[in-house]
Amino acid sequence: MTQLITPLEGSAETWREQLHEPRVPPELIPPARAKPFERLRHWQARHRLREQRARDVFEASRRPERGLPVAENRQVTRFLVDLFKHRRTMIVIMLVLNGLAAVAGLLVPRILGSLIDAASATGTLAATLNGLALAVAGVVVMQAAMTFLARASATVFGQDVLASAREYVVRTVLQLPLGRVEGASSGDLVTRVTRDVGSMSNSVRQGVPEAVIASITALLTIIAMLLNSVWLSLPLIFTGVLLIIFVRRYLRRAPKGYITEGGTYSDINTTLTETVEGARTVEALGLQGTRNRTSDEDMAASGQAERYTMALRNLLFVGMDTGYQVPLVLTLLLGGVGYVNGWVTLGQITAAVLYIQQVTDPLSRLIRNLDRLQVGIASTTRLLGIAAVPQDREPGEERPTGTQIQGKDLRFAYRPDHDVLHGVDLELEPGERLAIVGPSGSGKSTLGRLLSGINRPRTGTVNVGGVELTSLPLPVLRTEVALVTQEHHVFVGTIRDNIVLAREDSSDEVVIQALRTVDAWEWVERLPEGLDTMIGSGRMNLTPAQAQQIALARLVVADPHTLVLDEATSLIDPRTARHLEGSMAALLHGRAVVAIAHRLHTAHDADRIAVVIDGKIAELGSHDQLVAADGEYASLWRAWTS
Repeated sequence: MTQLITPLEGSAETWREQLHEPRVPPELIPPARAKPFERLRHWQARHRLREQRARDVFEASRRPERGLPVAENRQVTRFLVDLFKHRRTMIVIMLVLNGLAAVAGLLVPRILGSLIDAASATGTLAATLNGLALAVAGVVVMQAAMTFLARASATVFGQDVLASAREYVVRTVLQLPLGRVEGASSGDLVTRVTRDVGSMSNSVRQGVPEAVIASITALLTIIAMLLNSVWLSLPLIFTGVLLIIFVRRYLRRAPKGYITEGGTYSDINTTLTETVEGARTVEALGLQGTRNRTSDEDMAASGQAERYTMALRNLLFVGMDTGYQVPLVLTLLLGGVGYVNGWVTLGQITAAVLYIQQVTDPLSRLIRNLDRLQVGIASTTRLLGIAAVPQDREPGEERPTGTQIQGKDLRFAYRPDHDVLHGVDLELEPGERLAIVGPSGSGKSTLGRLLSGINRPRTGTVNVGGVELTSLPLPVLRTEVALVTQEHHVFVGTIRDNIVLAREDSSDEVVIQALRTVDAWEWVERLPEGLDTMIGSGRMNLTPAQAQQIALARLVVADPHTLVLDEATSLIDPRTARHLEGSMAALLHGRAVVAIAHRLHTAHDADRIAVVIDGKIAELGSHDQLVAADGEYASLWRAWTS
């Protein structure tokens, strides 16, 4: 029996046999067996290699060839200063309340020291001890109240800053040049607006207030120790020197490590997104193993990045623990020497021991929050990298005096020195219907993007009414020219909300008429809630064809004078698409329409047809003229009708 279907083994093998550098080099794999000192030497070598890799990734992330960059340190500083300077009152309240809570907590060791000194003295102690005990109780109650108010103020401050930061991120993302967004991986952008926003949120809500509280408490505790006894405060010098050494070392390396770690999360999300979106292709070509291996490599690379930052934290914590434990022993030794020589009392020694233990907690919290803040700063740096993307246009003051669109000497490249359009000249008359046809990859969609102002040409200009398209503000541009592609998006909201996005003051009558125009009112009307039906993620699922009809209805309401339809009906079955295009004919009357399509019945009905071959307009004319010329279009038409 003759086999009618040939398996697509070639396509699958193309993916399976792709040679690439391993994400994790062999030098980062620990030896299976080794002696303790050899293991330590291997670990040091791996740590140095991870540090070098983090440094390389960090440097490359500032000015990547493709994708989104990360921001410079000064941009992060300016962003944080702007966030905080408008909240001076909240910051003052937070500092005062935390200061009062810290002072209340510092009174207890001093009172306990006085108790010990009083117990060591001769005479009647009952009244003195009772008074001091009541003082301790009062101070504890006051400290609890101040601590509650301080944390409440810190929470309010953190949430307020977080809200402003999120609004900034949303505004920034919406202002990104569309071409640059499409050049970035979906996983990178998703990671930045999800995980990085979450990390920044955690730092703002918890890291910043905790760091402020710990700093105030540590500072006031050190002052209290000095007031208690300068002699017994000398061990703090050891703690300070040790912490400065370890913290400086950590802060020099941590930003690069966390930037690298965030980049690996973007890789994981990109692979996962591609696999999910291409699940049918993966299954058809038997690529499950390949995709699993790619995912495993991404996670292994992420694991190496996390091992590096974990090592940095562990080294920091070793210094912290040493800096906390040794001063306690030194305080007792100095206390013994001072007491024998009559320099300090037992009460001062007791207070100093309590203070030295008490200062370790805020210092520990401060340094531990440094790690949390480093994660937050790295995430903020990645988020602000979105804002660092240069705009691809500068809005001007001129406005069109007509509706005619002219393109002259249009060249465009997605990569340097690789033009996909080569000196295209095209003039679109008002009310004309122009079809653009040609083989896949010939530059049809790119030309449509230039004619709709999505991208700026590398050379040449596209004018509407005598004004360069990309010099128009986007709200003005979209009332002049609108692009609808085969890609569509449904926002969470009602059907009405999705359709009136371009003109929010549109009435229900306008919305219904738009739905009728695109043959969608019949199925919308049957829904239990009609126009109020909630659609989008987690709500009613629309079929691809229904979603595309919603996108077309949105275009109808926007009411631009020129439409660029790039396979706008590709997800609708041919019969419905043909009927839909007929229904839209009345709407399109009087408007200029650029229709990019593989279905040549669209070209048959057009006033003119532009045949794009290898980035150039090879033929231009009506259907009858081009068929009679017996050129490229005639060949396409014969293939289509056969």
